[in-house]
Amino acid sequence: MIAAIKATGTKTRGLLAYLYGPGRHDEHLDPHIVAAFAMLAMPDPGRSENATLTELGHYLDEPVRLRNSEFGQQVTDHVWHCAVRAAPEDRYLSDAEWGEIAQRIVIAAGIAPEGDDLACRWIAVRHADDHIHILATTVREDGRRPKLHDSGLRVGDACREIERDYGLRQLKKGDRTGTRRPTQAEMHKAQRLGWDQTSPEWLEDRIRAAIPHVADAEEFIAYLEADGIPVKARRGPSGDLLGYAVGRPGDLNSQGEQIFHPGKKIAPDLTLPKIKARLESAVPEEHPTARRNRPTTPWHQATEALDTLHTDLADDTHAQAHITALGELLEATAQKAPAHLRAELHAASKAFARAQRSQIRAEDRTAYALRSAARDIVHTATGPDGSVVAALMAALVWAVIVAARWHEAKGHAQQTEAARQTVQHLKSVADHAIAPVLVELEARPPREQARLTLAGDVRAAVPDQAERILADPAWPALATVLADAEARGHQPHQLLKEATAQRELDTARQPARVLITRIQHTSRNPVPNRRAEAARSRTTMTASIRVRQIHDSQLPSATPTPAEQQHGQRR
Repeated sequence: MIAAIKATGTKTRGLLAYLYGPGRHDEHLDPHIVAAFAMLAMPDPGRSENATLTELGHYLDEPVRLRNSEFGQQVTDHVWHCAVRAAPEDRYLSDAEWGEIAQRIVIAAGIAPEGDDLACRWIAVRHADDHIHILATTVREDGRRPKLHDSGLRVGDACREIERDYGLRQLKKGDRTGTRRPTQAEMHKAQRLGWDQTSPEWLEDRIRAAIPHVADAEEFIAYLEADGIPVKARRGPSGDLLGYAVGRPGDLNSQGEQIFHPGKKIAPDLTLPKIKARLESAVPEEHPTARRNRPTTPWHQATEALDTLHTDLADDTHAQAHITALGELLEATAQKAPAHLRAELHAASKAFARAQRSQIRAEDRTAYALRSAARDIVHTATGPDGSVVAALMAALVWAVIVAARWHEAKGHAQQTEAARQTVQHLKSVADHAIAPVLVELEARPPREQARLTLAGDVRAAVPDQAERILADPAWPALATVLADAEARGHQPHQLLKEATAQRELDTARQPARVLITRIQHTSRNPVPNRRAEAARSRTTMTASIRVRQIHDSQLPSATPTPAEQQHGQRR
């Protein structure tokens, strides 16, 4: 059940005309009052032939007029409006049930606290099966104004209780980080113009698609303009960018003028300050050795960054930054992945947008590795081979699972659900990505004796999961991967231990498949030259001993040597 509190106004009679009217598309049927502050003698134009909208409006406005006459100053924002809608799959609710729900909503909002005889006047009008509208005038009978601060949160909590009590669809608790729901006017306009999305939804997708491509706010504005999106930039006297609003081409008002939407009205995390904080977070200067050891392609770089994500979630501000950057990496991957995977990846990116934001402030500077990977993908990535795509998809699945667990631990219900939906999309992508890899690997299995030896390595390295791994249909392909790695000089036992240390396998549907992508990614690195490492170690040890000997020889000796004793006797 969703309760949408609308902006306050001054025209009680005007809102009543809408509630009792036919609606914009003749969708209002049998409008009538189902609950009110005082049902006795309530003039209901929907049930009484003698009652008029003007009479009902005057009745509701009476405390407002008394306050205006007493203070000599007009109250300008006294109309409160809340639409309460059941989910499409919910059962039919009777007038009596809707009346009870309306009572609970006005109590929660602070319009009419329980047991308060001097509360505001209100009515609940039903003109459809699945929703009601509550109208209140926000001047109490004693002339005071009600306390409505945070009424939206309280009403949301009341809706969750109503869902439980009436056996309705259970929604997740909100936290003020969700996007604004499209208005009826926006949805009807999109339908009339043949658009699949309302303008704010369409613009949100375009803005999120732009972020991985740009390095600062000015580039961001320029990118949107180059993409054909009308932009209205707000600048200070110095020319500094202070804000922005964007419009959808063809979205015009009745005067034929472009309609613009500020970033903060499109999504809470798309305000200019928040975008600037993400774009302009500093990237530390890399050591030359780090550059030499960097993965060879942006796809490998992204997989490396994702493999360490779970270690960056201990600090909440760091965790929030990494989860936001993970959303940018998802968007970048959706733009550049092989064509047959893009639709599902775009769906995953769109679902994860809700999981990117919470009330926790992000320390954006800590997520530079993920952001760097996202930018490298959109700017320099070329088509990856199948095993690289499979490794990245598996890493994305695990990263989003980790993000979902973090949100769940923090009590972020909306974000947890969004992350879980994202996982389902990504699992579908991962299944498609790895299918050709498995076919290629299974076509060249190792010899039977080699496979038995590798099975022994599995039992020794991963004893708790060995039987699940060996029973997995993908085990023959994993055996091929291990044999290939061994031929390049790697130790299968060590690779298995390293791969299982990166993520637990208890929740993996097919543990052998998980290990395939991870070991293929890891074993592409050069085999450590253990002989050279041992030689370097011996050289370092010898040098250390030599330095210690020189140092010790320069210190005064506590016991004189025989030569020193003889020299002292001659003196």
